[in-house]
Amino acid sequence: MVSFASDNNSSVHPEVIDALISCNTGHAFGYGEDPWTEEATQVMLSTFPGAKDALPVYNGTGSNTMALSMMTRPYQIVFCASTAHIAVDECGAPTKATGCITREIATPDGKLSPELLQPYMTNFGIEHHSQPGAVYISQCTELGTTYTPDEVRALTDFAHKYGMKVHMDGARLSNAAVYLGLSLDDISGACGVDTLTLGGTKNGLMGAEAVVIFDESLVPEARYYRKQSCQLASKMRYVAVQLTALLSNDLWRRNAAHANAMAQRLYDGLKELPEVTFAQNLEGNQLFFSMPRRWEKALEEQYHFYYWDEPSGLMRLVTSWDTDEADVERLLQVVRNAE
Repeated sequence: MVSFASDNNSSVHPEVIDALISCNTGHAFGYGEDPWTEEATQVMLSTFPGAKDALPVYNGTGSNTMALSMMTRPYQIVFCASTAHIAVDECGAPTKATGCITREIATPDGKLSPELLQPYMTNFGIEHHSQPGAVYISQCTELGTTYTPDEVRALTDFAHKYGMKVHMDGARLSNAAVYLGLSLDDISGACGVDTLTLGGTKNGLMGAEAVVIFDESLVPEARYYRKQSCQLASKMRYVAVQLTALLSNDLWRRNAAHANAMAQRLYDGLKELPEVTFAQNLEGNQLFFSMPRRWEKALEEQYHFYYWDEPSGLMRLVTSWDTDEADVERLLQVVRNAE
């Protein structure tokens, strides 16, 4: 069955499989002391010219936990949208690891702004109150929207003004960059974020992400936090070569561009149906929409997808690098037949 539930469900790109096979020879020192990890590090630093270090890790929850642990103290607050991955889908891992309060802020579109954060800039220096420490944002957001560079810069300038640091969860960073027609760095490091999760698993990798560090003050302790976050791979070369493959030959862009194009095709087809209403604009590879319940049942019989909010009927469909036009047309035909 083709799944539209998540880009986590997609297969691994052949170029990534080839990269894994290419490093699967002989012995190599573990824990990143190998030439493949060194190559991946240099490729990442070239991709993000302002980065001071880039550390391969296993997964998104681990990368977020590691980055937020580095930049906070247990008496601080991490601000995020109420729909943020760290608030909804990570089982409290960042909160447990950091000891910080997670302050969830309601947003209409999944995006934070200085205006939304301003009311919480209180009680500085008062020992009875948790102190503002960090801001977490996602690119793309969990509602499928995308921050423009100006929006990210406004947030980082605001956060830094109040002594806070900013972590960007870039699980779908590639999709956001393709949507905006910009580079990966243009919408992250160049906008002043302090740390970034460079996402790969949702964009054709078997299982690899990286924590890219732009704030030099975080570098000396970063490797200790990676180890404590259970993100230091012993056979690191198999994680590292995936990241090199992602950033070489424009694979990140090709995969994301295809996923976004398939999402656009699906969006265009559904939009033709007057009883389908979209909750957000399409700005990547995630669609959020509602349709009549009888159509939902027909779709549910043949496809995996998520109800983002089942009581209201809000659904999410996600396309991947390996979604093809025939997959999209078959899904659209199921919906049309259900009318």
